[in-house]
Amino acid sequence: MSVALGEIVTPVNTWNPERDTPGKSFIYIDLSAVDQNTKTIVGAREVPCAEAPSRARQIVAAGDVLVSTVRPNLNGVARVPLEMDGATASTGFCVLRPRPEKLDGAYLFHWVRSPRFIAEMVRRATGASYPAVSDGIVCSTKLPLLPLPEQQRIAEVLDRTEALRAKRRAALDQLDTLIQALFLDIFDDPRHGEWPRTALPNAFWFQEGPGVRMWQFKAEGIKLLNVGNIEKDGSLNLTKTDRYLAQEEAFGKYKHFLVDAGDLVIASSGISFDEDGMLRTRGAFVSEQQLPLCMNTSTIRFKALDNVSDLRFLWAWLNSREFRAQITKCVTGSAQQNFGPSHLSSLMITLPPLAVQRWFARRVAAVEKLKTVHRASLAEMDALFASLQHRAFRGEL
Repeated sequence: MSVALGEIVTPVNTWNPERDTPGKSFIYIDLSAVDQNTKTIVGAREVPCAEAPSRARQIVAAGDVLVSTVRPNLNGVARVPLEMDGATASTGFCVLRPRPEKLDGAYLFHWVRSPRFIAEMVRRATGASYPAVSDGIVCSTKLPLLPLPEQQRIAEVLDRTEALRAKRRAALDQLDTLIQALFLDIFDDPRHGEWPRTALPNAFWFQEGPGVRMWQFKAEGIKLLNVGNIEKDGSLNLTKTDRYLAQEEAFGKYKHFLVDAGDLVIASSGISFDEDGMLRTRGAFVSEQQLPLCMNTSTIRFKALDNVSDLRFLWAWLNSREFRAQITKCVTGSAQQNFGPSHLSSLMITLPPLAVQRWFARRVAAVEKLKTVHRASLAEMDALFASLQHRAFRGEL
């Protein structure tokens, strides 16, 4: 039996912090506080009531399910944890509080993450540049309402599978941390102060992609490398966009922008920042199997200089605090922040002897092999979760 969400959830209380308790503060959950990948609240903050944003109105409780009503394709959803009971959520969320005698909260949470729910939200969204849905649209969506014990059984299966996925993601994060720890141990040691500093162009060759225009895009040909292909985990996902360049153009006018196996590519636009306000680096190494591949705008590729440098060392440096502090000062733009080759040319890098760089690179290569294994395992877990999720809401689990 399918039932509209509005029939099995209860309304939440609202308030006006600035008017009701101007001398106090509250925990605020805005749209940016939800991590769209992990579906968790990671950025809630304390706000003085006197400075409350106009959207800070909805009082949430532990177990509530938050559904972002803007850009529904991004599926900004999360469940309110116990420690945020009583926090205030933005009116940019539709807050779903399940009626416990009818609906299990974990089951509801998995439903709003399902492809079926996302597809309906995208279909019913309005606004081209800023697509959004209303609370009414969310609450009118129908979900398969099974008996409560069956909902709990399905939620438990999906919870366990999600927990395994989380462990794989955590393992990948730890391996990234290991590389940075090794880098700091070697290159931040004050005993190595004698290592020379030089301008980045003296150590590495780099090139920005050309500005291929939309009217040049083809349905097939040579794949164009775009910012969206460079994942946060350091991998290159060429399935995310379908932009190609005609072969005659790629091997003619743009032949100098064809990528080589082993190149390091980074995103120079659409960048994000960490909690310290410093740029987060997104980059990946290109493999032989991913060729042919042509650069496009907002991407930069690097090569090591013979007998001078090693790209694995460069990649660790691009993730170091030294690089991030320098490049953050150079970032330009407001709506779409970016940097370019001219900014990179102004940076200074501490360059150890090539033998030391290569010693470091061999250890990084060993860690990267482990990361490959964990990525493959995570991909399998992702596929399993998607299959279970599909079957669960079709009554086949």
